[in-house]
Amino acid sequence: MIFFRSIFLSLCLLVVHVSMAQGKLSIKASVDKNRILIGEPIQLFIETGIPTGSGISFNPIDTINHFEFLGERVTDSIKKDGIISIRNIYTITSFDSGRWVIPSFTLSTGVRTDTIPVTVVFSDFNPNQDYHDIKDIIEISPAKKKPGWPYAAGGVLLLVLLLLFLMRKKNPGNRSIPEMVIDPYEEAMKELALLKKEKPGAKIFYSKLSDIFRLYIFRKKGILSLQKTTGDLILRLQDLNLEKEKFSKLAQSLQLSDFVKFARFVPPADDDRNSLETIQQTIEEIERKN
Repeated sequence: MIFFRSIFLSLCLLVVHVSMAQGKLSIKASVDKNRILIGEPIQLFIETGIPTGSGISFNPIDTINHFEFLGERVTDSIKKDGIISIRNIYTITSFDSGRWVIPSFTLSTGVRTDTIPVTVVFSDFNPNQDYHDIKDIIEISPAKKKPGWPYAAGGVLLLVLLLLFLMRKKNPGNRSIPEMVIDPYEEAMKELALLKKEKPGAKIFYSKLSDIFRLYIFRKKGILSLQKTTGDLILRLQDLNLEKEKFSKLAQSLQLSDFVKFARFVPPADDDRNSLETIQQTIEEIERKN
């Protein structure tokens, strides 16, 4: 009888311990934006609180329907009062327009996050319009007439100086200076090779990488890429009819460049190499199609 009472007491203590640990478990998910342009980066935050020694863990996520991951996740943790708080930051984007839902994430039975709705839209863009708005004509007061003799005197002085310059030349005569024709492809390849060799910091690297591609696509295809936002440029690049996988990699590289320049995100070295190779392969693909 005493033996059974001991077993019953132990089971009760175990249930109480599990219930207390379960009460301290927490998981929360949030995003910094609930409405984005197609291809625009968004940050997903997943925060968990787990009692020390509970044996419970949250596995990192790598797939979400209708969304793609950009770069590696950023993780930080802190331990306080027997609770390990872990914060994971994922940078994701979507190239599917519509209203999508980030699903609920489960830490344990009864401990889960709410679902998160995210709306993905196209930006208002008309390729037939100029990038800058047309401004109305501004009327100005007519300028007062000035005497013409200063202009005549200046013209005579310039003519005298020109004659003196021609007289002092050792080899008079007109020389035609050949106009240098810049090949967009050769220039882009040269700049990419130099960038790969220099290996500057992440912000300078991705800024130059984006500029090389934008300048090439402007000179080769006449796309006003230098003035466009990355989101608008990606929409315009759909006219190039690249393969879906190659176009997706190109869009990710351009978005990653913005993320590094404006969000101070430092990607791993593999992302640097992959982004440079993606830009180079895209330029080569465009050349082959011409």
